[in-house]
Amino acid sequence: MQDLLSILFYVRKSKDKNATHATVYLRITYKGKRAESSTMRKVLLSKWNAKASKMNGYSAEAKQVNRNLEIIKKRIYDIYQRFLENDEEITSVRIKDEFLGKNIDDHRILKMFEEHNLRMQKLVGKDYSFRTLQRYNTTKKHLTNFISSNYKSEDFRVKDIDTKFINSFIYYLKTELNLSHNSALKYLAYLKKIVRIAVANGWLEKDPFYNLKLKRQAIDREFLTKEEIIRIMEKNFTIQRMEQVRDAFIFSCYTGCAYSDIAKLTPQNLIKGIDGSQWLKYKRTKTKSLSSIPLLTIPEELIKKYKNLENPKGTLLPVLSNQKTNSYLKEIADVCEIQKKLTFHVARHTFATTVTLSNGVPIESVSKMLGHKSIKITQHYAKILDEKLSEDMNNLRSRMAANEKR
Repeated sequence: MQDLLSILFYVRKSKDKNATHATVYLRITYKGKRAESSTMRKVLLSKWNAKASKMNGYSAEAKQVNRNLEIIKKRIYDIYQRFLENDEEITSVRIKDEFLGKNIDDHRILKMFEEHNLRMQKLVGKDYSFRTLQRYNTTKKHLTNFISSNYKSEDFRVKDIDTKFINSFIYYLKTELNLSHNSALKYLAYLKKIVRIAVANGWLEKDPFYNLKLKRQAIDREFLTKEEIIRIMEKNFTIQRMEQVRDAFIFSCYTGCAYSDIAKLTPQNLIKGIDGSQWLKYKRTKTKSLSSIPLLTIPEELIKKYKNLENPKGTLLPVLSNQKTNSYLKEIADVCEIQKKLTFHVARHTFATTVTLSNGVPIESVSKMLGHKSIKITQHYAKILDEKLSEDMNNLRSRMAANEKR
């Protein structure tokens, strides 16, 4: 039945012979009858591949245009499949009208968010993590309050979203919610993904994010010194849960594991490495990339400590919820007289900085252990300590002095 439907993208040249750009059109053919519509996207004529119905090359523009065309094509096939499943009348014009949203109420951004999040909820644990779903839900909550406050409305038409709307939302996040620049951009990224779904579906003529350039601000990431790590390790806690949080945190300081990963680690993640020692291997929850970490003495001792203790979840270490863990870490910072905002992620920064890089471990190895796909990501975590710089320069002085004596 799929052979009855065909989808083609082509450019329609203007009468101006000197024109360098042309608009891409969509042609839907069903049982030999056509329906056409503009995709509202312009491309360089010299880069358009008529045979392949896409742009040539690997430029950012080509990738974006081709990706949007693929999204449109998938949307058309989804509509067609839905018509088949519901035993509805199928014509090329009906498919086109459904795609363009004709004879349907205007699409609204909060409704789109709700539908998107409900679909995502069903895929948690398969394609998405629960944490990602939470972020989308939080973004929807902030957007709901913003629309209610600024526009006195329960929702907002997708086709009316423009640069002014986006900048007003950023301003709201920074002023009303007192979020930092980088935190505001995180929520904006989730809104951007929903808006681009609307663009791909033809519900929004122009992508309002296309020329919007917002860069994250460079920040100094918090990490612990050797002295602060020792202070936490040597502190005796009378409350068992605080001790368990401390141990999980220290485990992360010496392995670089994120909270979401430690909460899932089981004895099956322990293997014998190529050097004969014990290694930790697991797929990161966030990126699905593989982390391979030869275990140091301290994490090995922590694993032994909890090996024979009753743990219903069967994990290597007993781990409390993320919220409770970070709450206890604040108390731990107070009793250990550490004047830093202690969160579980500080442990990951500490591993990258104090434990590995400052002790001469190459950044390539650190990146591999952290499960990063690029060293550039590792560089955001890693901050070379003055102590390490001093040590490196002293070694250089010694080598230069030895050469001079020859």
